[in-house]
Amino acid sequence: MDIRAGFIAASILLAIWALFIFRSGWFTFRSAAKLSFYRLKRTREARGRWLFFLALVMFAVAIALPIYGQPVVYSIYPPSPTVAPTLTPSVVPTITLTPTITLTPTITDTPLYTNSPTITATPFLPLVVEAQFISAVTPNPDAVISPIVFSNSVKGGLPETPSILFRNPVERIFATFSYDGMIPGSQWSAVWYRNGEYIFHESYPWDGGTGGYYYSECANPSGGWLPGQYSVHIYVGVLFKRGGSFTVEGDAPPTPVPSATPSPLPSSTVTP
Repeated sequence: MDIRAGFIAASILLAIWALFIFRSGWFTFRSAAKLSFYRLKRTREARGRWLFFLALVMFAVAIALPIYGQPVVYSIYPPSPTVAPTLTPSVVPTITLTPTITLTPTITDTPLYTNSPTITATPFLPLVVEAQFISAVTPNPDAVISPIVFSNSVKGGLPETPSILFRNPVERIFATFSYDGMIPGSQWSAVWYRNGEYIFHESYPWDGGTGGYYYSECANPSGGWLPGQYSVHIYVGVLFKRGGSFTVEGDAPPTPVPSATPSPLPSSTVTP
């Protein structure tokens, strides 16, 4: 029997006792009317009243016990969760169909050409850039470079107008990124490409801190800012760390041709 059932049983028993006490008080009060002595009559009436009062108190306790007593007991002895019974599904036998017609296998067409997935190679540092290394500090292979953000200008090391589409005329473009785990003095490189062809690079010992913001600047690439798809690869030592791309649209302004400076012709001297 749980706590709730115990409270209900106790309330029923108290109610039954209250009925018996009320009945006893009723008979006691009625028997007092038959007494002729005043003192005995008052004593019997007082006893009947006390029995009435006790019956009312027991009725009140019987009503309040399951309402107020049960939460108090549960606060001291929290009820344990009851595991809900799980229904075990019964396996319904399935009807096994007996095949009547056996189909003859047909010829499967074999494709003449099979498309094989192409392998995307990891970018590598050009040998012409690696040959220019001057740092003797071993770079950190675990250095981290964030995605590259492109813009026409930077302020405080951060791009002012980030974009991936630039229209001519373009003067210069900055490739901004954040970094962490860099070692000052270790070699780093930024290689710029246009439509997959090399156009510019910068490579020198790292002059920043171990973490922060940095950028690579390209102001005069080979051939100028021709329209096309550009990409920038960041290397720490010879390890590729991050790449990004942007697009330049519109014809590049023509490169001014230097004008020839006329040289003075020698004057002839007349000999008499």
